Amino acid sequence: MDLYCCPVCGAPLRREGGSLKCRERHCFDIAKQGYVNLLTAAGKHARVPGDNKLMVSARRAFLEKGYYAPMREELCGRVCALLADCPAPAVLDVGCGEGYYTERLAAALRERGHSPAVCGIDISKTALAAAAKKSCGVAYAVASAFHLPVPDAAFDLVTNLFAPYCGGEFLRVLKPCGLFVMVIPGARHLYELKCAVYDAPYENEVKDFALEGFDFLEQREVAGEILLTSGEDIRNLFCMTPYCYKTSAENAARLDALDRLQTTIQFELLFYRKRT
Repeated sequence: MDLYCCPVCGAPLRREGGSLKCRERHCFDIAKQGYVNLLTAAGKHARVPGDNKLMVSARRAFLEKGYYAPMREELCGRVCALLADCPAPAVLDVGCGEGYYTERLAAALRERGHSPAVCGIDISKTALAAAAKKSCGVAYAVASAFHLPVPDAAFDLVTNLFAPYCGGEFLRVLKPCGLFVMVIPGARHLYELKCAVYDAPYENEVKDFALEGFDFLEQREVAGEILLTSGEDIRNLFCMTPYCYKTSAENAARLDALDRLQTTIQFELLFYRKRT
């Protein structure tokens, strides 16, 4: 937890018993699951911000069946290669959710002989409660991606997987020449799922890869098809996506009749280096 700083005054936080405290004695208790809540009232955009229990539960159940494992392994393999000369990288996963990718990235770095310090931040307490229960040396904190409670130039790597992009903050917290990795859905990602729900399905918009303040290193695409053979898996996939929030009850009910679905998965893995 030593990489976190106080969201009130910005001073470094140090662990004292079951809490994190700064020199000004601002105190943040560590939850029984192992995460710490560093989200101030000013950083909340809702009474209970972030993913709810249904969405977190659905995503964990779906991901643990390995449907997205090819993307996770490609991500971890490439990150480990890029950090080959960094024996003790500081890593920040912004929008880490229930920790599916964070945990594996930390483990992959250790398997290759690194000694990483890995932090995971998400605005959802529900997601981090699930993540921290299974954590293997990852320091989880509830916080907003737009106000990261970490020092300037503290991280060798920042990852941002299917989460809001906050370029100014990512540049602030990365070391000079630090790495930034973003994963976004490709144009045809889950297209057949949308065909099952909507009368007029649409492809995802894939924007230009250029980002201010970063040099673009490379793009890697992971694509294929997955076959879901149970209504539970189909419903879990739908519930873990933004479509769940935006779809009428009538359209969503179309999924109830399905017990089999084959759909495209398409991920764009984008790698950058902080421009100096």
